[in-house]
Amino acid sequence: MIIDWKNIKELHVNKKMEQMIGQWYGLDLFYVDEQSRIHHAGKDQIHHSHFFKVQMSHAYGHEWLEQDVEKAYEGIAGKEAVFSYQCFFPHVQGLVAKVMVDGEFLGAVFAYPFFQDDVTAAQVEETVKHMISCGIAEAEARDCVGKMRKLFPRERSYLKEMLDMVADEVATFHEEISKREARIHELSSEVGNRYRYHNLIGKSKKMQQIYNLLQKIANSESTIMIQGENGTGKELVAKAIHYNSPRKDAVFMAVNCSAFNDNLLDSELFGHVKGSFTGAIKDKKGFFEVANGGTLFLDEIGDTSLTMQVKLLRVLQEGTFIPVGGTQPKKVNVRVIAATNKNLKEMIAKGEFREDLYYRINVINVQLPSLRERTDDIPLLMDFFLEKQCAEMGKPLKTFAKKTLEKMLDYPWPGNVRELENEIERLMVLAADDKNITPEILNQRILDHGDSHHGGEGHGPGLKGVNTNGSLKEALEELEIHMIREGLKRCGFNKSRLAKELGISRAGLIMKVEKYGLDKRQLKRVVGE
Repeated sequence: MIIDWKNIKELHVNKKMEQMIGQWYGLDLFYVDEQSRIHHAGKDQIHHSHFFKVQMSHAYGHEWLEQDVEKAYEGIAGKEAVFSYQCFFPHVQGLVAKVMVDGEFLGAVFAYPFFQDDVTAAQVEETVKHMISCGIAEAEARDCVGKMRKLFPRERSYLKEMLDMVADEVATFHEEISKREARIHELSSEVGNRYRYHNLIGKSKKMQQIYNLLQKIANSESTIMIQGENGTGKELVAKAIHYNSPRKDAVFMAVNCSAFNDNLLDSELFGHVKGSFTGAIKDKKGFFEVANGGTLFLDEIGDTSLTMQVKLLRVLQEGTFIPVGGTQPKKVNVRVIAATNKNLKEMIAKGEFREDLYYRINVINVQLPSLRERTDDIPLLMDFFLEKQCAEMGKPLKTFAKKTLEKMLDYPWPGNVRELENEIERLMVLAADDKNITPEILNQRILDHGDSHHGGEGHGPGLKGVNTNGSLKEALEELEIHMIREGLKRCGFNKSRLAKELGISRAGLIMKVEKYGLDKRQLKRVVGE
């Protein structure tokens, strides 16, 4: 265990105690770790003691202080929690408070310097002469010794209590930091072991099904199609497949097919030979050749032209291609993972996508759920992105207010995980030094959705179709049906979670679900899912 001595002086309690000890006794505090390294005692520090200031301004001042620490640390295991020690200069004393955590000595807090109340004039003169012999000017030596406090037993006793409090504060602070770091590590391990596959995160049933599928195809060489909305993490899935496959030590390359026009995409994928077009001043390898032996991820494959689809089909079937302007085919061994957010079957029906290519790239299909279909993962993802942002920005770990979490859960996240990650980054910037992230800094679209979802005056969008006329009993029953039906969809039919949200027992919720016919089968017929 290592204490963060650099920032320990900034603790509020310690700053207050240092101020009090400085004002009442004219003493300075400094800190020493278990390896006798001295912290916060340099000549650039603000000193309450003129004696200490003069000492630390001297060329050998730090060495004299090191000798004091060495002497104080001798046999420290057998000494009481707070004890006094004799300093380098005769008759000058200091106090030491040990910092102990779980019975382990991690350092000490020093209060320095003072005379005892029974010091004689001859002893004070001896201190002055010793300072002069060490190279300190006589006038300065007499001045700083003359200003040093003589502490009576009662004052020393009270000072010991104060110093002990400072040491306790250091130990408590260290314990809290250690507990927090252990908890973060525990959560990270939990996420890694239970809710993660490569860099994918999620504990929902749908994500667990994705993980199981990815594990089954880990050693497969089959072509894979990943489908899902923008922002659902298609490239992350492609990387997870690659880095858990026999090709993990080879190249992984990703290309967004929609980012290039047809001619440029042809050159990017298959390369070109020198002089094949204006600007082709030398031969260039394409992505297929660069990724030879590895994996090529073709994102947005649905945006490719029919001509390009023919070329892709050939390289998938035969493992050969011809560079732009070339005459000789090249052979490659590349595993292709394709992805799209489009409905390729509809495109096939319209003649916009080749059916033979569709079946060639769709040997194994991975359908990624949208974030609104896996709301159980939102708190987990929020915590993950928050921890990541705090670490990158070098800030203490923040927390989300309960209302903030509620607003985030209510929002449908049309931009999926990417939108969520961007929102967490935005919140980190706006929260500044606040430890708790409160809802008022949420993006306005999230706040507006929450307001409309819960309804304002009268008949808001969240209550569309609910009858507000007729008897109160009928209106309340209709509202109850609406809340349970929407809640079941939002919670993925997790009745325990919904019951907790609604503030009723699980048994009570089940009775109402049966009463209103809101089980999964019936609800799908009602909402047309």
